[in-house]
Amino acid sequence: MKSSGFLCGIVLCLELLYLVPAEPQPEPLQCSLIAGASALPVLQRTGDVKLGGLFSLHDMVLEADLSFTSKPVSTHCSRFNLRTYRWMQTMLFAIDEINRNDHLLPNITLGYKIYDSCSASFHALRASMELMGGVEEGWERSCRGMVPVVIGDGSSTLSVAVARFLGVFHVPQVSYFSSSSSLSNKAEFPSFLRTIPSDMFQVNALVQLIQHFGWTWVGVVVGDDTYLLEGAQIFSEEVCAMASIVARIRSSGSRVVLVFALEHDTVALFDEVLQQGLIGVQWLTSEAWTTAFVLSTPSRFLPILQGSLGFAIRRLVHLPGLQEFLLHLNPLNPDTPKDPFLPIFWEEVFGCSLQGAQGGSVPGFKPLCTGSEKLENVRNIFSDVSQLRVTYNVYKAVYAVAHALQAIKNCEKGRGTFPLQNCPDTDSLQPWQLLQYLKHVEFFNLYGDEIKFDKNGDPAAVYDLLNWQLGANGQVEFVTVGTYDESLGTKKLHIQEEDIIWNRNQTTIPVSVCSNSCPPGTRKAHRPHFPVCCFDCVVCTAGEISNQTDATECVRCLPEFWSNEGRTACNHKEVDFLSYGDIMGITLLTVALLGSLCTATVILIFACHCATPIVRANNSELSFLLLFSLALCFLCSLTFIGRPSEWSCMLRHTAFGITFVLCISCVLGKTLVVLMAFRATLPGTNSIKWFRPPQQRAIITLCTLAQVVICSVWLAVAPPTPRRLTTHESDLAILVCDEGSALCFSLVLGYIGLLASLCLLLAFLARKLPDNFNEARLITCSMLIFCAVWVAFVPAYISSPGKYSTATEVFAILASSYGLLACLFLPKCYIILLRPEKNTRTHLMRCIDLTHGSF
Repeated sequence: MKSSGFLCGIVLCLELLYLVPAEPQPEPLQCSLIAGASALPVLQRTGDVKLGGLFSLHDMVLEADLSFTSKPVSTHCSRFNLRTYRWMQTMLFAIDEINRNDHLLPNITLGYKIYDSCSASFHALRASMELMGGVEEGWERSCRGMVPVVIGDGSSTLSVAVARFLGVFHVPQVSYFSSSSSLSNKAEFPSFLRTIPSDMFQVNALVQLIQHFGWTWVGVVVGDDTYLLEGAQIFSEEVCAMASIVARIRSSGSRVVLVFALEHDTVALFDEVLQQGLIGVQWLTSEAWTTAFVLSTPSRFLPILQGSLGFAIRRLVHLPGLQEFLLHLNPLNPDTPKDPFLPIFWEEVFGCSLQGAQGGSVPGFKPLCTGSEKLENVRNIFSDVSQLRVTYNVYKAVYAVAHALQAIKNCEKGRGTFPLQNCPDTDSLQPWQLLQYLKHVEFFNLYGDEIKFDKNGDPAAVYDLLNWQLGANGQVEFVTVGTYDESLGTKKLHIQEEDIIWNRNQTTIPVSVCSNSCPPGTRKAHRPHFPVCCFDCVVCTAGEISNQTDATECVRCLPEFWSNEGRTACNHKEVDFLSYGDIMGITLLTVALLGSLCTATVILIFACHCATPIVRANNSELSFLLLFSLALCFLCSLTFIGRPSEWSCMLRHTAFGITFVLCISCVLGKTLVVLMAFRATLPGTNSIKWFRPPQQRAIITLCTLAQVVICSVWLAVAPPTPRRLTTHESDLAILVCDEGSALCFSLVLGYIGLLASLCLLLAFLARKLPDNFNEARLITCSMLIFCAVWVAFVPAYISSPGKYSTATEVFAILASSYGLLACLFLPKCYIILLRPEKNTRTHLMRCIDLTHGSF
């Protein structure tokens, strides 16, 4: 105890002493106590065990100017708080109730020693030092009369300062209203306990409340206080002036605003809200002002605060005897215990001055009290016991201490469980001993509530969800519309939504979002320099989907799927191919059929004039075979139109390759006959016999058979098959025929090109034949067209996507077929039909020596 007294003396010296200026002295200046400087108003009563108490009975303190060169003026506390005075009286009521209880602490009388902390940290510290025994002249190094436990303080800011000081002495401190989460840190505050839940639980409850109603754009107003800053740091870290705060609320567009502030701060805020005419805001209250009398009583705040919603400490419906105890107070009654704060309370309630009453008179120009004033005739927050929340916490704190003392008494009698190896002696009880028992307190009070502390000194977190509703009498009623119980596992929050009346007397849940939810088919795009809840809804790009609300990303469909119009599902891509139904397919079909019809017409013309010289002179057998192969060329293009299948894919390429070789083989035969006939220079030569009709048929058969062999190998090794071409950028799946073997496909085309080149070369060699017999020139022209078409086909085919490559191949087939038909047979048809005079033997023989024979 000596070390404790020394510390008390040091702290008091730092705060309460001053330096006296004097003329230069040989010795250094010394600190000396100011007489009476440590005397603070105290409400006390003797007992076997005296409980300390700290209550902020005043809301502010007028500080003196400490120049340290003159004696400081005593500090003056102002703005008496009736609500806090009720809390203090509840402590007295609980102690009195325990002293009258024959079963709890029998033969032990509890006393008390209570100070006003004046809502100031330095004032709370001075009161704490007095509770530790104080310092009297001659006793600078010892603290006498130390209380073993302190009930209080209410403010978290004050409790932080007091808890650091009391923790040095291991004096247990049980707060009834300090909810700062930092006070749960036992390394920093080892002797701090409380009967109010930590703000961490309140924040969890508020978060679940906001999530329950789907509010994502919530404004937060934070007061400049330890309790408030820590409780709201999860929402905001910025504190502004009142006018600026209201302006920001208006400009933000938030329809729900949470206010973390003390009572006196909220009054200033809502005064500014009224002045600026800010309406239509749903206010969420923090536990500190959910049931604030100063806000709920004046009717001027009702238009903006009606419908407010917030959590409050669990309420006790009725505390028997409390109201009678409160109303029994009277400073003029000699039976009332001496209370230095009672005259101030009386003058605050009735507005009259007391003289000769307890504590002396209070300065001021007020009428004297008559003695007929009665508290039951006045309605104020002091006598209002309808919302016993913090009041009930004070009551539970006193009973927790009483049960800890009872556990010590039981230890002395050998009953119960004991946290210490040796039982303490109540006659010489040390604070650290009582602290250990307080930590292990666990009991149910008369009202069914379990009182115990967890390892952090916190009680079980249970809140009522209150709704400010206007009663029939025009007064605010705090209607319980839900509860929050931290011990209930996953479903901690229960709300009766149908009982809630929202701001401006609305029954529908207000909407407060920075951005409306993004529907399926869109994704959220965060707005730069805005909170995370502010975003734009961007439609998913083609080929991507989102099938849930507020999707952060769009999901790309698989290659064979494509997004629907709403971008909410992936459907199978529409299969696209060169069909008979689209314009391109119809056009190619028409051209192919027209070519076949033209070929049939030429066959008909040649058949009708088969005996004429021009038909006979051109080897009618080869001409008819060539016309037949051309008709097949036109018709084989039809296999390229329509839905590709395994059979159609194999047919189209083999039919194309064989019919074109047959066609070019016929042209080659005609070219060889023409060339050999006019290169025989000697009459009677026998070279033409090698190119008569049987030899011509053999040449055509061998040339065609070679292509048949190539196509057979192709079909056997790697036949063409249908294949889907899909890309992430297209909504169509292109169905085409895959060549199977690029080598075989190249051989088929290469062989056709080889025969065509050979025909072109031979026709070029026969270009100087007599003018009237111009078959070689016609063959040369047709082969030039044929080769030009297929040379242009190769790059066009390679570069054309999907069905357009098929269309390119069909176009090449039709163009080359039309070229052959037009160049080889159009002039002859012209002569047969329009110039029959030239279709005579005499005309043909003008430049031809008949000795060359018929060919």
